[in-house]
Amino acid sequence: MDHTAHNKIVSFIWSIADDCLRDVFVRGKYRDVILPMFVLRRLDCLLEPTKQEVRDELLFQTEDAGLTELDPVGLREASGYVFYNTSEWTLKSLLGNPSQLEANIDAYLNGFSDNVKEIIVNFDLRTQVRKMIASDVLFDVIEKFVSEDINLTPYDKRGPDGRVQPALTNLGMGYVFEELIRKFNEENNEEAGEHFTPREVIKLMTHLLFDPVKDELPPVLTVYDPACGSGGMLTEAQNFITDPDGGIKSTADVYIYGKEVNPETFAICKSDMMIKGNNPENIKLGSTLATNDFSTMKFDFMLSNPPYGKSWKTDQKYIKDGKDVLDPRFQVDLANYDGEIETCDATPRSSDGQLLFLMEMVDKMRKLANNPQGSRIASVHNGSSLFTGDAGGGESNIRRHLIEKDMVEAIIQLPNNLFYNTGITTYIWVVTNNKPAHRKGKVQLINASEMYTKRRKNLGEKNCDLSDDHIETITDLYMSLADEGVSKVFDNADFGYYKVTVERPLRKKAQFTPERIATLRFTSGMQEVMGWVYDKYGDDVYANLKDHNQAIQDYLEREEITLSPKNRKALLDPKTWIAQRGLMEEANRLMASIGQELFDDFNIFKSKVDSDLKARKVKLTAAQKNQILNAVSWRDEDAAKVIKKVHKFTSYKLDNLLAKLDATAEELPDHGYWPTGNTGEYIEYEADSEMRDSEKVPLKDDIHAYFLREVRPHVDDAWLDISSVKIGYEISFNRYFYQHKPLRDLNEVAQDILELEKETEGLLKRLVSLTGERA
Repeated sequence: MDHTAHNKIVSFIWSIADDCLRDVFVRGKYRDVILPMFVLRRLDCLLEPTKQEVRDELLFQTEDAGLTELDPVGLREASGYVFYNTSEWTLKSLLGNPSQLEANIDAYLNGFSDNVKEIIVNFDLRTQVRKMIASDVLFDVIEKFVSEDINLTPYDKRGPDGRVQPALTNLGMGYVFEELIRKFNEENNEEAGEHFTPREVIKLMTHLLFDPVKDELPPVLTVYDPACGSGGMLTEAQNFITDPDGGIKSTADVYIYGKEVNPETFAICKSDMMIKGNNPENIKLGSTLATNDFSTMKFDFMLSNPPYGKSWKTDQKYIKDGKDVLDPRFQVDLANYDGEIETCDATPRSSDGQLLFLMEMVDKMRKLANNPQGSRIASVHNGSSLFTGDAGGGESNIRRHLIEKDMVEAIIQLPNNLFYNTGITTYIWVVTNNKPAHRKGKVQLINASEMYTKRRKNLGEKNCDLSDDHIETITDLYMSLADEGVSKVFDNADFGYYKVTVERPLRKKAQFTPERIATLRFTSGMQEVMGWVYDKYGDDVYANLKDHNQAIQDYLEREEITLSPKNRKALLDPKTWIAQRGLMEEANRLMASIGQELFDDFNIFKSKVDSDLKARKVKLTAAQKNQILNAVSWRDEDAAKVIKKVHKFTSYKLDNLLAKLDATAEELPDHGYWPTGNTGEYIEYEADSEMRDSEKVPLKDDIHAYFLREVRPHVDDAWLDISSVKIGYEISFNRYFYQHKPLRDLNEVAQDILELEKETEGLLKRLVSLTGERA
């Protein structure tokens, strides 16, 4: 059947909605009736020739064999398909008794095999049928679908005008079905593209996926999409492999698998598989992230357009327990900076789960030990998959795992506004665990952002297309591993970096004053709310706080003050107030002993505090002492550096430290150990958290050399915290493909401004003139 015949069927079915449903359903809900009824009619057409055989088999099983439960195997053999209908009805015969239509269609739907019933349930068809019955349009809708004016059967037949109506093949059915989906998506711009990837994007993906190995395809192969939507990618991949018109003309047996979380879209996909002769049981309903339905399977090819920018919080409980990852699909083994292998988190932020779908596909790759051809993946993502996430975070760990395992072959940037529901930039990732020799250790980036043709009419956000020429150009660039212009080739390590913390010494001044000591009455972090309570109730908080608990809680609610359960409990507990008062009193005793002298050297001040507490045999916890010291000290760049510890290294310990830091004794200040002049003695200063910074050092660079080159000339007291080093990966197309555009000449800009002023002056004169005339 040619595309003209397909379009004729689409137009006819499209007209049913306007003819029969206009006053019953809002326009955006037409698809809820038309799509399931179209599927039902196609199944009806396929089953009609073997209707009697199925009825005979039913009679044999129930009467001759006396079975209490039907044997689906025998019924499938009788129908010739993986589905059947045991009722006495067909859609045509339902029209013979309009008065009993409601009861008869109920029996008709009940007669289907379980796999069709699942589709009916997920389409919510019974609800639509009840609504059509109540509005008295069901008869008209069925009558239209069984009309002799269209042929939905798999064989040629003559129409009312005597002309031959060509058979609707499974492939043709797929074209019609997908065109209807596309048209409905156009009608509902708010839904357009939610489950539909532009056909030209899928075509490009199939070329990238299959062209490199088209001469080496196995006789039996599997294709998987973990976010299959209505199944467009799966069927297009199958068509590309087996269809002689534009495909690779393979004779391989292709088995397709998918999973979809949306019930209606799942029903569309499953019915499409059924209609085209694929096994509908290979399509699963549910969240791919929450349950690993294909845990025992590996696939040859995988392609997907997973949802991006979509939260996966509802699935999080199945994947993580706090910081612990429960699902091994989302863990990777990576080496830390010291070369030790660690099992790392490979989950992105909860607001965007697209990389989880990529990890699901990676988990389903065939092991090279069992299958030398491995697996190939093509997956669409937005830009966040390339660069979001810090070193050591889930997104970065995923990129690092894929690149260090040499799985990323290429990433292709697509034009903006190519998809129906988003105008953002998108990218196709090509991933494999069996790179050819000339690609090993390399990643190819192709900037196809300017390869498009403008559409005359937008489809949702989509205002441009990829032409066949563009697809051929991109495929040729990929196949040839071009390294010029819009295609560039990089070493894997070019995308990696070390993230290292650069510390600065803490400098503090200190002084006891009554005002600073008074702040100790309240715990840190609750100064404001405790201040309100004390101003309101005074010293009554120490003896009668419980009497005011309700009033305090009312105040918190009225002022919308949010406290953690721990802080709320502390606020309402007299012990908290008494402990803080005791701390304040101890600070006053220290002030009486040490005085109110201003200390530029916090080390001296702290030593005096320690000596005084020791002399008076006062034992404070570290937290209590720090609260006092923090209350009466502050950062000041003119103060002395605060000493954390003075190390006295033996030669053995010094050698171990140098080996650990991979440094010489002269380089120890660059790592935070400053010599005092005494043999083996080094000072380690407290780090100032507010001055803390980090540097991204390219993997191909040396961290210490980078520090000496980029940091030390500007900050002479900084040091590296090598223990903080994490390895990250990110990919920036803007960095690699940015083209500088020189600023316009100032004289040219000035001339434009003068021209605009002339135009504006003329407009103002005309406006004044018009105003004068009206007056």
